[in-house]
Amino acid sequence: MQPTFTTRPDIRGTFGAVATTHWLATQTGMAVLERGGNAFDAAVAAGFVLQIVEPHLNGPGGELPAIVLRAGTDTPEVICGQGPFPASATPARLTAMGLTQMPGTGLLPAVVPGAFDGWMLLLRDYGTLTLRDVLSYAIAYAGRGFPLVPRIVATIIPAVDYFKSEWPSSGEVWLVNGKAPHPDKPFRTPAIAEMYKRILGEAEASGGDRIRQIEAARRAFYKGFVAEAIDHFYRSELMDSTGARHRGLLTGDDLAHYAAHIEPAVSIDYHGVTVHKLGPWSQGPLLLQTLRLLEGYDIAAMEPLGPEFVHTMVEALKLGFADRDAFYGDPESVDVPLETLLSQEYAQERRKLIGERASMDLRPGDLGGARMRIARVLAMAGKEKPVGPGAGEPTFAPLPPEWGDTVHLDIVDAAGNMISATPSGGWLQGSPVVPGLGFPVSTRGQICWLEEGHPSTLRPRTRPRITLSPTLVTRDGEPYLAIGTPGGDQQEQWILTVFVRLVHHRMSLQQAIDAPMFQTRHMVQSFHPRAFEAGRVILEDRFPAETRAELEKRGHLLTVEGPWALGRICAVGRWGGFLRAAATPRLMQAYAAGR
Repeated sequence: MQPTFTTRPDIRGTFGAVATTHWLATQTGMAVLERGGNAFDAAVAAGFVLQIVEPHLNGPGGELPAIVLRAGTDTPEVICGQGPFPASATPARLTAMGLTQMPGTGLLPAVVPGAFDGWMLLLRDYGTLTLRDVLSYAIAYAGRGFPLVPRIVATIIPAVDYFKSEWPSSGEVWLVNGKAPHPDKPFRTPAIAEMYKRILGEAEASGGDRIRQIEAARRAFYKGFVAEAIDHFYRSELMDSTGARHRGLLTGDDLAHYAAHIEPAVSIDYHGVTVHKLGPWSQGPLLLQTLRLLEGYDIAAMEPLGPEFVHTMVEALKLGFADRDAFYGDPESVDVPLETLLSQEYAQERRKLIGERASMDLRPGDLGGARMRIARVLAMAGKEKPVGPGAGEPTFAPLPPEWGDTVHLDIVDAAGNMISATPSGGWLQGSPVVPGLGFPVSTRGQICWLEEGHPSTLRPRTRPRITLSPTLVTRDGEPYLAIGTPGGDQQEQWILTVFVRLVHHRMSLQQAIDAPMFQTRHMVQSFHPRAFEAGRVILEDRFPAETRAELEKRGHLLTVEGPWALGRICAVGRWGGFLRAAATPRLMQAYAAGR
């Protein structure tokens, strides 16, 4: 049952293709390509614009994971712009405060903001343009004004009183005359514009050399006035989701020690293509593990909106999530048995656990005490209930988290340079604005446990195990597909669904994105308060009634959402002589462009 109607055209061209979660970022990316920049220059400019126009989903104080493939090479590389925990962040320190989980909001869950250094690394080593060339778009939107998408206003409204009473620095930025901003008037964030102008001024004062300017910008952020402002502010005691006031742990020294870096991607071959992901400091290998399981099924023969397809995908994902929750962590500090987890032999044994009925258990592989580890995780899941606004990632309002919680961009140029990036963090509702800078800092630290001995236990100066998960696919060593989405624990699920529809059901990119989406909640959720919903499957109501009935007969606990409720997939591709682009119509703001 392949859909023939799509909400957007099948975008094809030969010059360049851009897809992002906001139309202004997409247009920015195309503008940079048109002025002679490459895909990486375009990504940096679009990424900085996304910080301005989607401040409820990412910001200057966030993080940047990306996968890049330089034209003429056959091996993608990962840019890790994920900041680590502060040096003073230890389980003992938080448990001494009476906490059993890291709070979801406030100062305590802050990690080093890695996005700026990640973008600078990308611009320096892969781009061609100057800092002014790529940063000017974001400065213009922040200074002159940008349109507010509905979710921004919906996020601010429940936080008005909180901003006034507890986070006054946030009120100064996000409230207009003490109220939520008007949804149909241009909104400005001049403090961010001035912060970026100052960085640019210090960079250009270092001389005319492009590399020298980029290095000066990095110093201004991590060892200069930005780091100094963060260091001073994080000595404050402010309210967080525990219902108490806590002082921050992040310091200027933590920023000074930080540098984004490049590392190899983790990859597997699947039906004629090679899929590349981040390492196990993300949930990226979950997609690869799930594809390994699916190799044992004739996915092409399954009706893409039928019960067998949904059931098989969900049950395979459950096994992948169990391994994620038992084994994944920063491989620089813990031993992750990744070679075993991605092996065909391991998948063959795990595949035997997939039956005709829905599983209600969280079943990791029997490796190194995993079952005991999962039992401890389940005992901790949802244990600490948040007080007041700010629970979860990353919204105050009781809005469906499936709608997305970060941003994404994919770009390919005529030469074959390709990038997939999922910036996030520094949400306006996650932590208070740093005075003088105009932006809050990432609370990604909420993705950790305080109990000793788990791969995701809080460890000083190590990376949290993130959900952010861009994807890049090659075919015969050539760029083929860049794809990703916001969505926390849903990211791998939505990417997987679109990918297999593309590979097995021969849908176009836009068809695969537009088709009805589904997901499981059968995992220990990554964001505070870390709940576990055994057997829960959420799907859009465009799935046939017969599919829903059969899934319930098999034991799945269904929640049916609206027709366009799930997923924020963006993608670009390169095959058949064309560059291609597609973006979800959901939320009515993502856009794809190309020529």
